[in-house]
Amino acid sequence: MFHREGHKIIFATLVFIVASFLLIDGFVGLPWLQMVLQITLLIFFILILQFFRNPKRNTLLNDIQVVSPVDGKVVVIEEVEENEYFKEKRIQVSVFMSPINVHVTRYPIGGKVVFSKYHPGKYLVAWHPKASVENERTTVVVENESYGQVLHRQIAGALAKRIINYAKEGELVQQGSESGFIKFGSRVDLFLPVDTQIKVKLNQKVRGGETVIAEQA
Repeated sequence: MFHREGHKIIFATLVFIVASFLLIDGFVGLPWLQMVLQITLLIFFILILQFFRNPKRNTLLNDIQVVSPVDGKVVVIEEVEENEYFKEKRIQVSVFMSPINVHVTRYPIGGKVVFSKYHPGKYLVAWHPKASVENERTTVVVENESYGQVLHRQIAGALAKRIINYAKEGELVQQGSESGFIKFGSRVDLFLPVDTQIKVKLNQKVRGGETVIAEQA
């Protein structure tokens, strides 16, 4: 199953691959070179398919838990000042996605979308200290009565040139459902209450919609 954001790219890539195969057959005379070029094209196509895959995830709905919004590796767990929305101290948990991870972004909690904003910006590498405030990004805050408010921020990286955000202020959303998509690698930051119980560790691999990141104290 492939994500709808990749349908056009997958089709265009397939057309390019087929055309390239025909050109190789017609203009490359050396059999070994034909094979090398065709295998290279096939590997490229497989990588595109892998990037846009959208596997089904089984989210165990729980209003006092925060699940990971994306697949990847936990690279930051620290107390910081969140200055865009809360304007107070929060615990930041950041998940870095490599190009081979699933890039669907999911809602970490269910509830009402109370804030959703897009910010144009730079394309620093995703692990750069200033990436969360200078890169292209989207900020979404969801609130429910049991947990409170959770902010998740999609951040573009050096390769990610487009962030898709489905969140609309005022709508009710389900935990684990699709919040957006980041094309070609990046990271997502979570900003949680300072008294929350963090359930993950640095460098831990997490799965979007399934791994519990935090729980209400």
